[in-house]
Amino acid sequence: MESSFAASCPYPPPVHGSIIDLLPTPAGRGDLGEVRRLVSAGRTKAVVLDDDPTGTQTVHGIDVLADWSVDSLSAALRAPGSCFFILTNTRSLPEEEAASLVERIALNLREAGKATGIAFTVISRGDSTLRGHFAAEIAALERALGGARDATIVVPAFFEGGRYTIDNVHYVAEGEELIPAAETEFARDRTFGYSHSNLAEWIEEKTKGAVAAGAVATIGISTLRAPRGAQVVWARLLGLPRGSFLIVNAASYADLEAFTHGLLLAEAAGRSYLLRTAASYVRVRAGIEPRPLLAPSEIARGEGGGGLVIVGSYVRKTTHQLESLLALPNVTGIELVVDRIADPDSRAKEVGLVSEAAMEVMRTGGHAVVFTSRRLESSAGTAGDLASGRVVSDALVGIVRSLTSRPRFLIAKGGITASDVATEGLGMRRATVLGQASPGVSVWEMGPETRFPGMRLVVWPGNVGGPDALRELVRLS
Repeated sequence: MESSFAASCPYPPPVHGSIIDLLPTPAGRGDLGEVRRLVSAGRTKAVVLDDDPTGTQTVHGIDVLADWSVDSLSAALRAPGSCFFILTNTRSLPEEEAASLVERIALNLREAGKATGIAFTVISRGDSTLRGHFAAEIAALERALGGARDATIVVPAFFEGGRYTIDNVHYVAEGEELIPAAETEFARDRTFGYSHSNLAEWIEEKTKGAVAAGAVATIGISTLRAPRGAQVVWARLLGLPRGSFLIVNAASYADLEAFTHGLLLAEAAGRSYLLRTAASYVRVRAGIEPRPLLAPSEIARGEGGGGLVIVGSYVRKTTHQLESLLALPNVTGIELVVDRIADPDSRAKEVGLVSEAAMEVMRTGGHAVVFTSRRLESSAGTAGDLASGRVVSDALVGIVRSLTSRPRFLIAKGGITASDVATEGLGMRRATVLGQASPGVSVWEMGPETRFPGMRLVVWPGNVGGPDALRELVRLS
């Protein structure tokens, strides 16, 4: 049973199409070995500021911090390993608050670096569908870290989720078809929408013209796949004017490995960079080898009782996955009616009713699926608005806080949902990423400070996975 699930979820999923198939074949076998050697020799720790918890979706054996005090950051810098994550959840905040938080964290990180004498490089992990406070967060990092870096590098490829950058255009896979990002539902996000799939034009759009598209440098896939591609990257990086923006095209891990090899050579020569990337780059920069998907038995813990799925994401992919999941015979769907939680007077009652219903399902051995109303418009506002999202998230957190017994498993669907469930619902301050349950879907082990120490939380992004992937994980758990 477990092996059939893994076989149905290859890592990463293959995508074929005219654009992918026409790309040149890589000249070598990949540069990950050289990356690992340079990471070890350089002793520079990668610190990932993650704007929601889904950036851990390609790594394993890595800590995630929800506490960014100087003492906590100092301890994380001193700890073994090449990388750690800081969960900022800034995608759930207004731009000014997001920038302020990132700046505060980076200032603490700078102080921790001075106190420990340990060098670090910062990766701003953002959404592979180009949502988030890109320009504001990069500017905040520059202020806190002491001015402009030699370049800001943009790498939004995320292969497990079918996100590729080819000829400077960013694509999102829908089945076997690659769709330019600006033509997807993600570009119509009410808070983070955009008009351009060409990343140079997207950078100009997001910086409100402060960075002209024509001034953005690029590294193409043909360069990365050529013999001695890393050396070409190294030379290109050394030749960039200070403060440049650079786009990295990538359609495979070999592309990211060649680029990272060249980047590490440039850093060894004294250069300093800021990176805005999606999740695939992080695994390469940390020098982490891929591992097989976790078996369902590694996710569901404890005996008896049922599991709990919290669905806060409202995107179309999540709705399709929810419909498939609810068709299972041992699954009970419980709707959190958003219209009832918009009013503080009725919110507590609705949260209490949903909580009790979920616990009753789990007590009898079934799996409870708590999901928000699928309508985009409600008395709480429009789905995608930060204010309405806060109301919904507070209610979902209240449901998790009210649990009187440990679920067999806990799946949080949606990045902001997962962040709030972990930190506010469970009280997480540090977790360990065990691996992936499905391509692009992380599993965290909760720390001893949480309500259910050692419990595994499945962090499932709203925009990741096929229509039956969530159902299959629950069916086998």
